[in-house]
This record gives sequence, structure tokens and C-alpha cells, in this order.
Amino acid sequence: MVNFGSIASWLGLFGIIVFAISGTLVAGRKRMDLFGIVVVAIVTSIGGGTVRDLILGIHPVFWIEEPVYILLTAATAFVTFFAARSIRFPSRPLLLFDAFGLALFTILGCQRALAQGVSPVIVVLMGVLTGVAGGVMRDLLCGEIPLILRREVYATASLAGGIVFVTLPLLGLSQEGASMAGIAVALGIRLAAIRWRVDLPVYRGKEDIAGVGGGEDAERDGGRG
Repeated sequence: MVNFGSIASWLGLFGIIVFAISGTLVAGRKRMDLFGIVVVAIVTSIGGGTVRDLILGIHPVFWIEEPVYILLTAATAFVTFFAARSIRFPSRPLLLFDAFGLALFTILGCQRALAQGVSPVIVVLMGVLTGVAGGVMRDLLCGEIPLILRREVYATASLAGGIVFVTLPLLGLSQEGASMAGIAVALGIRLAAIRWRVDLPVYRGKEDIAGVGGGEDAERDGGRG
């Protein structure tokens, strides 16, 4: 069962809640019914951790071993579903909930992988997978282009947090301190990207720069005549 005296357990529960709210809000905007919203919320909350545990060969996966995560996700989806009838949720809180979930799940995924004795590179990769996979599944179920496939700084923030998590203990910081630092870095980068609309550079070949190939640049240049 969940160890409520553990900081990691509380972070996991909080991450479940914020990702469940994120999934509920996205599904709600697609006008899904209550059942569909609960399904999307659950997939958003446990999808990344499930894929991570399967890759690492951890059996049973975390939510089978600790069903409280499923129950908490469903309860959060129910509460958010009915709260949305009287409260208008603008788009910014949805991004904030998703950012918190990304940061928390990244470090929780790193901790889970570290406990399996894998290399630091795999620890970071499992952290990123845990942080982003649930959101990818959510967006696909809701007919959206996943955030990691857009220009937004998303997986990059998760990657930075994971690197901080595995690097700081080598410099003498405690595991708990490294976890808090990793969460802060991943969250800070994601929130900064949202606040100042920071995007990753997109591919531009020579033909794009020259206005050849019929892309967006070519259309704009042609329109200017």
C-alpha cells in the first residue's frame, strides 16, 4: 500500500490529481460524457507510469499493486466534471496543471527507474517517458496533436529535470534534495516556456530559406509579391 509517511508517495498522489484534472478538462472540452472523461483522466494519470513499469519489467505495475491511484483518479475526474458546471476553467490553468504533472511524474519516474538499478541514461529516459506518455495518450484520445510533437518546450523541460535528478547526487546532494531540484527545474522551464511563449526551433532547409518547395515561407513570400 501507499506509504503516507513518504514524500515520494505524496508527490505521486498530487501528480495523479493534477494529471487527472488536466485529462478531465481536455476531455470536457471535447464534450465527452462522464464515462469518457473518467477514461481519459485515468489514461492521463497512469499511462506514463504503466508504460515505464512494463519496459522496466516491474510486475505488477504500480496501480495494480496500489489501486488507490485508480480510485483517486476517478474521484478527481468526478469532482472536476461537476465543478466545471459552475466554474469556468480558462485554458491557462489547464496548462499549469499539466506542467505540474509533467514535473512531478518525471522525477517519480526517475526514482522508480533508479530503484531498479538501471544506468543514469535509462533513469532519465524513464523519467521523461513517465512525464510525457500520459499526456500523449490523452491528446490522441481527444483528437489533439500531442504537445511533444508541437514546437512547445515540453519534453525538453522533462529531460532537463531528469538530468538534474541524476547529476546532483554525484555532487553530494541528497536524493531528496535532487528530487526537489529536478521538479523545480522541469516545472520552471515549462512555466517559463508558457509565460514567454518560448518554442523550439523548427527544421528549415535551404529550400525553405530560399522560398522553394511550397511551404509556409514560400506562400508568405509569394503573397508579398
